[in-house]
Amino acid sequence: MIEPTKFILFVSVSWVLIIAPGPDMLYVITRGVTQGRTAGMLSALGVICGILVHTTAAAFGLTLILQTSAAAFLVVKYLGGIYLIYLGIKAWRVQSSFNVQTSASSMNFHKVFWQGVLSNVLNPKIAIFFLAFLPQFVDKGSGDVTSQMVILGLTFACFGLCFLLAVGYSSGIIGGWLTRRPHYAQFLQRFASGVLIALGVRLALTERG
Repeated sequence: MIEPTKFILFVSVSWVLIIAPGPDMLYVITRGVTQGRTAGMLSALGVICGILVHTTAAAFGLTLILQTSAAAFLVVKYLGGIYLIYLGIKAWRVQSSFNVQTSASSMNFHKVFWQGVLSNVLNPKIAIFFLAFLPQFVDKGSGDVTSQMVILGLTFACFGLCFLLAVGYSSGIIGGWLTRRPHYAQFLQRFASGVLIALGVRLALTERG
């Protein structure tokens, strides 16, 4: 069973990371702008399906790591912490504006969906992120670690789906709003980067339970 305080923290951090402008949001907005609301919403579904694959893999992967050895746990812990800190620093230093491609596209809806899935599933960086992110909110001494990870992954995916579906439906409005307000987009990116750095430090200091 997940501790209520950890779950509340997880929900808060998840929303910060979800609403920060990034590749997933840009992909959904671009599809919505160039091919309409249906394409934007289908691309959101594809992205979330890819995220579900990664969270499931992270859930079972963490269980194997915890059952293997203390040394394996330390390797994953420190590499994961360093990676999250790296992502945070990289996001903080990004100065580029939020630019949405507006050229017309003839890609059909089926391809839009599967491109969203594959863009996530085939990205090893996303797999590493979830393997480092989700374990920090698991209570290793109170129950089945795998079940807790699956619950956290499904929760993150549900939040992400709700948000990205809204983005896909109103892609033209949101894309134009962010493009005209680059300072707002940059603020969200830097806020999320601070969260990532904090998570990286937190993971590096986590004890093996």
